[in-house]
Amino acid sequence: MQTRKLGKSNLEVSALGLGCMGMSFSYGPPKDKQEMISLMHAAVDRGITFFDTAEVYGPFANEELVGEALEPYKGKVAIATKFGFNLNPDGSPGWQGLNSRPERIRRVAENSLKRLRVDVIELFYQHRVDPDVPIEDVAGTVKDLITEGKVKHFGMSEAGAQTVRRAHAVQPVTTVQNEYSLWFRRPEEELIPMLEELGIGLVPYSPLGKGFLTGKMDASTELGSDDFRSRLPRFQAEARKNNQAVVDLLARIGSEKGATPAQIALAWLLAQKPWIVPIPGTTKLHRLEENIGAVNIELTPEDLREIDEAAAKIKIQGERYPEALEKMTGL
Repeated sequence: MQTRKLGKSNLEVSALGLGCMGMSFSYGPPKDKQEMISLMHAAVDRGITFFDTAEVYGPFANEELVGEALEPYKGKVAIATKFGFNLNPDGSPGWQGLNSRPERIRRVAENSLKRLRVDVIELFYQHRVDPDVPIEDVAGTVKDLITEGKVKHFGMSEAGAQTVRRAHAVQPVTTVQNEYSLWFRRPEEELIPMLEELGIGLVPYSPLGKGFLTGKMDASTELGSDDFRSRLPRFQAEARKNNQAVVDLLARIGSEKGATPAQIALAWLLAQKPWIVPIPGTTKLHRLEENIGAVNIELTPEDLREIDEAAAKIKIQGERYPEALEKMTGL
């Protein structure tokens, strides 16, 4: 597995990471624990060294799962986790608003260290920007945690360019995690140029469009009520029918390269910048292996130009999030 450095930091990880959220949260019922542990072990065996989780995934269940699975590889893999939400007091899935107050950040850090079974959190993201807490206070708190040896790197998720710039002035931001894929390219407008300027990495989440860009879904796909995609405008049947054009484009390029649509979608992201590390999530071994295969696919400048020109003619239908969730993002 090739490795990449996230920006100018010394955080070097596998060119593809593994998003672990869906093992416990959001995509239907939690998956079998032992199967997911085996999957993470298989990922490490195949060269993946970068795993993504968060306190809110469950809550807690995903961090506990990742911590148990990766304890044998302590010091050999990098686990990223996140703070920033007030969780439901009864422990049920979901949250009650944002909370990045310094005391809350510190409490999350202490608890995540225990659940992840690590001595230091490799990468600690602010999950969503809290408008009620100055970003300088957030960055300062993480800076203190880094000084204390509890955290190594500071990250931000779904943050806008100017907010990242302000945080970076207090504590260097190692990487930003934002949604980015061939069907959500808004980060190209302001965020990516700013990241390049400041030497900050980018970790695209949902690099396969929450599964849509794999080509395994269409307008007739049934999504259960416990699958959060059923509530997303972009995943309504009419939108999926319209957005099939993106998958058709990926399939056409894939047929020329002997690759799947998912592999082309990931290879396209990897070709954008050398400091981009996508984190596709999966709960299936054959999908993990398919995703890893994207690292060895080379898209030429002509391929990339062809994809860009074709994609520019496709109008994606449906917002990616309902309005209330979209307001939590800084893009």
